[in-house]
Amino acid sequence: MEASYLNRIFRVTIGQFFYAIGSYLSIQANIGLAPWAAFSMGVTYYLPLSYGDVIIVSGLVILAIDLLLRERIGLGTLLDIFLMGKFVDLFQYLGFVPLIENFFIGVVVLLVGQFSIALGTYFYVGAGMCCGPRDALMVALGKRLKRFPIGLVRGLIEGTALLLGWLMGAKVGLGTVIAVFGISLILDITFRALRFDVTAVVHEDLRQTWHRLRGAQRQEESA
Repeated sequence: MEASYLNRIFRVTIGQFFYAIGSYLSIQANIGLAPWAAFSMGVTYYLPLSYGDVIIVSGLVILAIDLLLRERIGLGTLLDIFLMGKFVDLFQYLGFVPLIENFFIGVVVLLVGQFSIALGTYFYVGAGMCCGPRDALMVALGKRLKRFPIGLVRGLIEGTALLLGWLMGAKVGLGTVIAVFGISLILDITFRALRFDVTAVVHEDLRQTWHRLRGAQRQEESA
């Protein structure tokens, strides 16, 4: 495999690692979960699955929907499905941050987690190997619901995930509000500090990756 691809895969992996730290800290902050975290946590109350396993299973289901909607899927999409959930499971197993009982400390821990998510996003999106299945679903629906702002489309998707999570018993609170509305500001601050223009990233889907790697292999064989 080309060294450039190994570097990009490493970048995606690092991104998922930081993203998972952020998700783990948002759980341990104990002041309310983000929409998809609430959904995943809620499912664990009803099925014999770990939090990470729920992320994987739900990611695969959403991936199938993305494919039906003909949205581009890349190697980064698949790594997102399998890595992030298992990283969170690992952090929960290690238990290096206790469940926070103090509200103000919980807010600090949540904010640190949000910055970790922003840093993870910088790494994995910057690899240019397509986004995760949930973001891909937002893009796919946005293309088909052109009369609606993309923010509304995202809000409907995450609102549905949050409602289902809340109905299943997941904790919803101030942390949920910070996660929903604060992440945009935190992403902006992080991207500006790192001088990262997310709109300039050119993504490569699985088909393009396959053809590029096959082409490189043929060149090596003919050399």
